[in-house]
Amino acid sequence: MKNYGVLRTTGFFIALILTLICALIGNFLGSQPYLSLIGALVISLILGMLFQVFRQPVAASREGIGFISNKFLRLGIILLGFKLNLIDLASAGVKTILLAVVVVSGTVSLTYFIARKFGVEKELAILSAGGTGICGAAAVMGISPQIKVEKHMLTRQRENEVMAVAVVAILGTVFTLIEIGLKPLLHLTPTQFGVMTGASLHEIAHAVAAGSSGGPISLDTAIITKLSRVLMLAPAALIIGGWYQRTTPQPANQEKRRLPIPWFMAGFILASILGTFLPLGASTLAFLVKAAYLFLGMAMAALGMSVNFRVIFQRGRNVFLAAFLSSVILMTFTIIVSKTFF
Repeated sequence: MKNYGVLRTTGFFIALILTLICALIGNFLGSQPYLSLIGALVISLILGMLFQVFRQPVAASREGIGFISNKFLRLGIILLGFKLNLIDLASAGVKTILLAVVVVSGTVSLTYFIARKFGVEKELAILSAGGTGICGAAAVMGISPQIKVEKHMLTRQRENEVMAVAVVAILGTVFTLIEIGLKPLLHLTPTQFGVMTGASLHEIAHAVAAGSSGGPISLDTAIITKLSRVLMLAPAALIIGGWYQRTTPQPANQEKRRLPIPWFMAGFILASILGTFLPLGASTLAFLVKAAYLFLGMAMAALGMSVNFRVIFQRGRNVFLAAFLSSVILMTFTIIVSKTFF
């Protein structure tokens, strides 16, 4: 028993070191001009996948990897709340908040519906819908703890997480380039272009990259519009978790599962309130947000270390197609809305 405890402790520290290396490199590469479009979280995930070549240390740290992908994820999302300034969001006006609600609810529902029609399993359809409709990888990882699966399904659920993150990362990058290319043809004002990019693109990094191509006004509008969607993450996770529990059959001999309450999402909201109303200072807030991306990067790297590539390639085609179609519809919708109402 004593030796087992030592092995568990050693495995945790190996996992801590490996994922920290991936997250630090991911954060550095994600800040570089051309790689910023991909984002630090996705780079950390890719590095975690590459670390699978070191089979012995990864196998020895298996339990630590599971802990980091679970607990560090929650801590990172809580700290990410400091990125949200509620006063800035309120000053954006009712139209922006209403647009965020419509985009998130509509895109999540549409992506899920199309994915299910294409034969994608329920859990993967939910995660890809959340990532497409809300805020990319962070939304996938924020919603995933609400999808309570049986123990024998945990490995498959990790594969679902990786596939959903991969889908939103690839499509977000593709649609960022498409929207930048369409900009001269759409004849949108800087504000309208910022609304379109912030309301339609998947990751914050994508909205920043596309919005900046329209100038400072476009960039500011894109960030505010995108953060309005990020604010929907907490209520969306709660609603999706409750809906999943009610609509998923349970074994006859199993006690009724309790409605999952995402307490870490309450921490996310609290962090946004503290960051908005306490005089923490710009440097402190910047540090907390960097810490958020470090912990999230470690969680993503841990996820990458446990991925099964063969399964992902076999099961990823239909969910990718579903998210692509819903992204096309979302982009078209936001172009019309931005021209009409902004």
